[in-house]
Amino acid sequence: MTVQNPEKAPSRKQRLQEKQRRQLLAVDMVDKAEVKVRKAESELAVAVTEAVRVFGDEKSASEGLDMPVEAVQRFLAMALEAGVDPVDQADAAT
Repeated sequence: MTVQNPEKAPSRKQRLQEKQRRQLLAVDMVDKAEVKVRKAESELAVAVTEAVRVFGDEKSASEGLDMPVEAVQRFLAMALEAGVDPVDQADAAT
């Protein structure tokens, strides 16, 4: 006579469902993190744009922010794509 184990091992289907559940959770976590990254990059682009306005030019902002000029330019481009004018119109008139 065989003794039945009350804690039966999960079936193949149950193991697959659990694996898929964990995979979907991982994908969901990555998706949420990507949204946060895009939002943070957008906010940083606006802040860098303001820094360029305050420092006067990209090179000065780069030095003041301790950020490569290429990064400053990338954030300015992002801000422009988002509809933030990298040059303050009030400053341009003077």
